[in-house]
Amino acid sequence: MIAGNPVMSADSLVGNDVKNNANEDLGDIKDFMIDCQSGKVAYAVLGFGGVFGIGEKLFAVPMSALTLDTEEECFRLNSTKEYLKNAPGFDSDNWPNMADPAWVDEIHSFYKF
Repeated sequence: MIAGNPVMSADSLVGNDVKNNANEDLGDIKDFMIDCQSGKVAYAVLGFGGVFGIGEKLFAVPMSALTLDTEEECFRLNSTKEYLKNAPGFDSDNWPNMADPAWVDEIHSFYKF
């Protein structure tokens, strides 16, 4: 559960760091993907790796896999850097079809949500 205000602007969360439970930096939030039928945030787009955005890999992480840590002002993902390196990802020029049921199954299976 989110402490404090449970309703926040997406703009205030974009750019927030994502860390694991060992406090290792896993990247930062680049965007949010909204399920237009339910009106809920379906995925957070996580940027990981690269230098100054070059070579950065993007990941669609189900929102159910993330926890907002309001004290540290970051999101928490129960993952290691090594595990994340093997996650299904994409680059900024080749986004997946997030409506494809096979893609949805792959993402939710990987993050176990």
